Amino acid sequence: MQIVAYGVLADEEPLLRAAFAGLLRDGHELRCLGLFLDRDTAPTATGHDVVLSSVNDTLDAGVLRALAEGGTRMIAQRATGYNNIDLDTAAELGLTVARVSAYSPYSVAEFAWALALAVDRRIVRAAHRTREFDFRLDGLMGRDLRGRTAGVVGTGKIGAAFARITHGFGMRLLGWDVAENPECLALGMEYADRDRLFAEADLVSLHVPLLPETHHLVDARTLALMKDDALLVNSSRGGLVDTDALLETLRAGRLSGVGLDVYEEEAGVFFLDKSLEVMTDERLARLMTFSNVLVTSHQAYFTRDAVGQIAEATAGNVADHLAGRTGANTLVPPAAR
Repeated sequence: MQIVAYGVLADEEPLLRAAFAGLLRDGHELRCLGLFLDRDTAPTATGHDVVLSSVNDTLDAGVLRALAEGGTRMIAQRATGYNNIDLDTAAELGLTVARVSAYSPYSVAEFAWALALAVDRRIVRAAHRTREFDFRLDGLMGRDLRGRTAGVVGTGKIGAAFARITHGFGMRLLGWDVAENPECLALGMEYADRDRLFAEADLVSLHVPLLPETHHLVDARTLALMKDDALLVNSSRGGLVDTDALLETLRAGRLSGVGLDVYEEEAGVFFLDKSLEVMTDERLARLMTFSNVLVTSHQAYFTRDAVGQIAEATAGNVADHLAGRTGANTLVPPAAR
């Protein structure tokens, strides 16, 4: 069996090959490519039974048809999210689709807190100054977070991990989700409706999946509810935040700090070197102009622990496909063919 992986990062490849060692010993072959999968690159998958996709690959109807025509029978997404995959078309074409339903929640939760602290304490600005031997403190004043209110939007595994860290900081916890998490309740979290959470929180951190009902969850109305000096952190999915509304809020001088590890138009930009090109995405360029905004390139999950677990789960999904098994990670089962 021929397997091809797209969007493979240099630090990821050794972990991916280690996870697939058993399958490779059985005679299967793994090809790792740095390029992303889209309509232009889909022909490179011809002859490969399994495609290991990344979250920034495009797997729309056209790409899936090209893959199926080229002999692909399975898509194994190396991520939890799968909004980039047209599942209905995959089912029509008889393509099995699986994802990684869970990996280290601490990787994302810890990074979300790193973003919160970085924008609260102006760490990036301070680091840039000191590298130029400018040791002034003007404009670097932050605030204690102990005793203030944190709003955790989404209290699944990652949200709960974030809540545990927040509890350690001595913050009051507000939560919003479709179901209450007993683990979060044990920390003293109070569940509230969305409007109340955004209105009362000094720090809002997003940990919900991107679904039709959560698209632009943070819009102009929601942002208007937030305190002028609140912090907003998004380490989940870019589409949760209406970028235009956020820009208008920042232009008005509101929000003390914003930490974004994701961006709604990140496909084709994040994970790539654009330093020698003109940045044609005006909204992303404008975000970069605000000194209280920190943008990172979807790296919250990027720890050895999490990436190793993602690789192991992906290898398990492929092994299940070969054995005709389905499990919690299966999105489109073989029976749908």
